Amino acid sequence: MTDSQNIHRVAVVTGASSGIGAATARALHADGYRVALLARRRDRIESIAAELGDGAIAIQADVTDRDAIVTAAQRVQDELGVTDVLVNNAGTMLLGPFSSEQRNDYRSMIEVNLLGAITATEVFLDQIKDGGGDLINISSVAGRTARASNGVYAATKWGMNGWSESLRQELLPDVRVTLIEPGVVDTELPTHITHEPTRQAVQQGYDVASVKPEEVAEVISFALGRPRHLVLNEILLRPATQLG
Repeated sequence: MTDSQNIHRVAVVTGASSGIGAATARALHADGYRVALLARRRDRIESIAAELGDGAIAIQADVTDRDAIVTAAQRVQDELGVTDVLVNNAGTMLLGPFSSEQRNDYRSMIEVNLLGAITATEVFLDQIKDGGGDLINISSVAGRTARASNGVYAATKWGMNGWSESLRQELLPDVRVTLIEPGVVDTELPTHITHEPTRQAVQQGYDVASVKPEEVAEVISFALGRPRHLVLNEILLRPATQLG
């Protein structure tokens, strides 16, 4: 799809304040989409929206707050038009040994990574269905391979994968569902880990991450640009040096 064909299309990106979300918002805006950046950190998304200029708006919203998402959906429709693409990118990766001490982290990951995506999709679905649209769900390699100290994070991503496959079958042909499963990408995800020994160990791997958020955004842009009769339902991508 050419930039001129995208000029009236609207994309909503959650978790757009950094990493893959911010890169995707930039890539889709460059492709001609009008873009709504949703995230909790208002200053960051306002800065990115100002950088992008016309056709980009920043909306402070937490995906765990359904009322905030409903308000955001109405604002998108009022200011940009009906949503054609929803990118469920908001997520958190709070790794660490399974223990009672990490119980708040577990609830946070489930509420953001899985329930947040489900809520955003439920709220925006009628708009996306109107005329045919796309749902992009950002999962992880962890949705395929669980390891010690990532059990609940992996559970949220396995849940994302199963839910996406169900939606794929339920929503076709009106809505295309694409699942993106990145390996290690150069983002700030490890900085939020509360278990300090785990954070330090994980950060070492992320410090040398070779895959940049912009490269994942290019993959998303490519998937969206395929003709409507073709769907890239599942895309697994890793750094060439990542074994698992």
